[in-house]
Amino acid sequence: MLHEHKLIHAFGALAELGQEITNRNNFQETIRTSLHLLSGALGIRRGAVARYSRFGHELNMLAVRGLGEDFPLSLLLTGEDERQFLSNGMAPIDIGEAQVLPFFQVHNVSFDQRRLELFVPLVVRDEIVGAIFLGEKATGEIYTSYDKEIICAMGQHIGVAIAQRNLMAEIERHSEENRRLFDEMRSTYHDTVKAFAAAIDCKDKYTEGHSVRVGKFSEIIAAELGWGTEEVEGAAVAGYLHDVGKLTVERKIINAPYRINAKESAELNKHPAVGYEILQPIHHPYTDVPLAAKYHHERLDGRGYPDGLYDREIPYIAKIVNLADSFDAMTTDRPYKARRPANDVVEDLTRNAGKQFSPEIVTAFLSGMLKELKGEDRTKRFRRLLGRDYMEAEGLATKVKYALNELAPTTPMTYIAAAGSVGSQTN
Repeated sequence: MLHEHKLIHAFGALAELGQEITNRNNFQETIRTSLHLLSGALGIRRGAVARYSRFGHELNMLAVRGLGEDFPLSLLLTGEDERQFLSNGMAPIDIGEAQVLPFFQVHNVSFDQRRLELFVPLVVRDEIVGAIFLGEKATGEIYTSYDKEIICAMGQHIGVAIAQRNLMAEIERHSEENRRLFDEMRSTYHDTVKAFAAAIDCKDKYTEGHSVRVGKFSEIIAAELGWGTEEVEGAAVAGYLHDVGKLTVERKIINAPYRINAKESAELNKHPAVGYEILQPIHHPYTDVPLAAKYHHERLDGRGYPDGLYDREIPYIAKIVNLADSFDAMTTDRPYKARRPANDVVEDLTRNAGKQFSPEIVTAFLSGMLKELKGEDRTKRFRRLLGRDYMEAEGLATKVKYALNELAPTTPMTYIAAAGSVGSQTN
């Protein structure tokens, strides 16, 4: 009857242990609970569960019960110890009879003082993952073969828990390493793009910083449209590189201190197509970058270049860069005209929504500006790009608010009803 009671108690503890391992709660708490269940099932006074480090060749204590504060928290293993434990498998070793191994010789005093009787290597899939140390039973009885079977069964559960933890730690380590490498590659890519943008702008002494600002404005628009992080980064890159085709245009045309003539204008107008040819062979993380370079001068009403595309024919990223590019042109000094007042620029954007610009893109851009003007966005994105004085123009917040009220909500497919257009399109 006593044996049956012990059997029921042991298997109850085994079931609880299995449930504890399956729940995957806090790992340290799981191991402490496992040691408690094992000790309670067999009435063991003291013991410990250790985790094996294959890098340090040592057993590090995870949970300790009744061994005192001065019990070693880390125990070294020799190569011979590891070979013998693997050969032994998950079977209890009588510490008093195992003095032939270096491990038990070195730590004999510590084990003897705590009256530890059994050592159980935790072997999972031919790998040592840890060990269990067990002291004498509260009854003073020796461990029976039945006791050892229970210990092995529960030890298998504990070993699996440690192996799972090791696997998760390895996955997390690789994941962190991959994330770090990815971040480094992405950072390098962005630094290269920015350097390239600076090189583009260096050719035009009048528009220094233009490409970088267009990249920043494109980033603002994409963020206000609710795009994800990677898509926002892609929009920024498209803005940085939109004028790459100008590298092939003669410097005297780009730097002309006057409005260029028709021939020079035709030469300059080749830069979108050239930019596309430059960027297309490059493997970009963001596939639409070449399209932004080619079509950022297209208009919704079909009066843009190089292909005279209409609204739905224009890649969406190009519509974003088109607004960012135009906004920067209006808000910076050029050799033949000064920057326009902020209120005038807002009027221009509103007036050309549905003709040159997509209304929902104008709405997103002006919404971002209004958030900053009202103090809801403290990043000062616009102030850094345009200057504090420019953003503090009298009545600008009211003008932007009025413009937003005038702009009717639209879908990405904008209704076009421009005078003289070839034909209207609806969504």
